[in-house]
Amino acid sequence: MSALFVKLFTHPEFAWKDIRQEEQAHPRHYLAHLLLLALIPAACLFIGITWTGWSLAENETVRLTQASALQLCVLLYLTIVAGVALMGVFIRWMSRTFEARPSLNQCIGFAAYTATPYFLAGISGLYPSRWLAVAVLLAASAYSTFLLFVGLPRFMNLRKEQGLLYSACVWGVGLLVLVTILVEMILLWFNVLQPEYLRVPVG
Repeated sequence: MSALFVKLFTHPEFAWKDIRQEEQAHPRHYLAHLLLLALIPAACLFIGITWTGWSLAENETVRLTQASALQLCVLLYLTIVAGVALMGVFIRWMSRTFEARPSLNQCIGFAAYTATPYFLAGISGLYPSRWLAVAVLLAASAYSTFLLFVGLPRFMNLRKEQGLLYSACVWGVGLLVLVTILVEMILLWFNVLQPEYLRVPVG
């Protein structure tokens, strides 16, 4: 897994061929990658919102109680895993239009590896900041998009024209899934779990 992980950021055009071979030989090879790396955003956010905190007013730091933070981070982890699996389902469903016949496991694996920059972006959760989060997520989105457009034609063994159109469709659906699933998670957390805050004076 580590070799493929490094190659995704050094030689992504070659990494996808290796990933395809691994998924053909071991249909659930992606699971370790997905389940372990999805812990990064959840764990880092837990530390950030219970230990570092954030400021809404001068001389005051806001944090979450550990119980409330744990609820949020477990929910975030489950949302990430479910979102990747859902993207895999959509990728397989759309593959029929583009003369590709991947298995569901291959499609979920492709989605998991394409989402790698988002997993790493979760490190920013150690220091909760709106502008830092926006900057890091934009960078992760840019590289994830690059991985998608470079990798999908190779992974699915498609012609360049078909691959570009397929990638554009996946990108559009991915954006819709990302926004929808995150909004639903936030609404569930605020309306059902009801977060508890701690306000700590500074100085």
